[in-house]
Amino acid sequence: MSSCCPAKTNDITDDVKDYYGKKLQTADDLQTTACTTPAQKMPKYVRDVMALIHDEVVSKYYGCGLVVPDCLEDMKILDLGSGSGRDCYALSKLVGKDGFVIGIDMTDEQLEVANRHVDYHMKAFGFDKPNITFVKGFIEKLKDAGIADNSVDIIVSNCVINLCKDKHEVLSEAYRVLKEGGELYFSDVYADRVLSDDIRSHKVLWGECISGALHWKQLFDLAKDVGFEIPRTVAYSDLKITKPELKEVLGDAKFVSVMYRLFKLPKDADRNASQVIYNGTVTDNQNEIKFDHNLTFKNGAPITIDGDTAAILKQSRFKEDFMFQKAPCCAKYSEVKEENPFNLLESGGAINQGGSCCAGSCC
Repeated sequence: MSSCCPAKTNDITDDVKDYYGKKLQTADDLQTTACTTPAQKMPKYVRDVMALIHDEVVSKYYGCGLVVPDCLEDMKILDLGSGSGRDCYALSKLVGKDGFVIGIDMTDEQLEVANRHVDYHMKAFGFDKPNITFVKGFIEKLKDAGIADNSVDIIVSNCVINLCKDKHEVLSEAYRVLKEGGELYFSDVYADRVLSDDIRSHKVLWGECISGALHWKQLFDLAKDVGFEIPRTVAYSDLKITKPELKEVLGDAKFVSVMYRLFKLPKDADRNASQVIYNGTVTDNQNEIKFDHNLTFKNGAPITIDGDTAAILKQSRFKEDFMFQKAPCCAKYSEVKEENPFNLLESGGAINQGGSCCAGSCC
């Protein structure tokens, strides 16, 4: 993990390159927990894949979440800020020999580690030829790295976007290269306020994924401006800064690590509320599949969802995994709204899965 802005914008790029390429040798060298994965239960199939990843690749990994979405077979995936390649290699196994993974990073030292272990992982996965490549570049300049328009099914990113100053350009480029129905699935760090110039200019806090954190509301505004659907919150965890010298710089500012998913849909997508039934066909999710922290689909159980969520399911890689029906006329369901992750932390993220039609005739 460590790809962000081109050098001509300011000195942040060089500082981040130096931090992740030279100063950090392993995750133990990090000074905060912002760029490490919070404790969470990994599905067994993901644990099994992670056990195959080379030790050096794992030791050089820095990230704030587990960016492994569901339904990956035969997908073409782009990893923004791929670093040592840990997530890329896991994804290359999960997409299978007919899928493909591209990792982009700007740090030579990280790319060297990633490229050194291609043959090792292809042999471990039982693949005859590589289904993965690593390219050098900046995540808001994907065209310069040869990533074409509408060419990628899924983009993942693991605590990297906050390292780049021009986040609007990052999201714009992601939107450009995604196919219609494609998804940006990423974890990052967010603040409860717009950060001061003192925090923004702190080199260590930049490298630790803190100084570049957006105010959480800014992400929703940027996503809307670029054209993405409203961000869906998958998971979230509190971040505590314990080093006194860093706490002094940060003052009362609070931070949270959040995993979001953003979808790119056609402008004319059908957005009618629907009753959907999950058919249990997503690999390793036969009993249920989690869409976000607030919505889980049970195999065979009808549930009424809002028009935006229905449009995502119909247009995305999940379209064959659901049966769609017209929503019952009196069905209750939750409209999608912006969610403050700090409020979710305080409340525990109350779950509302919507409701079914009342008994008898329509209300």
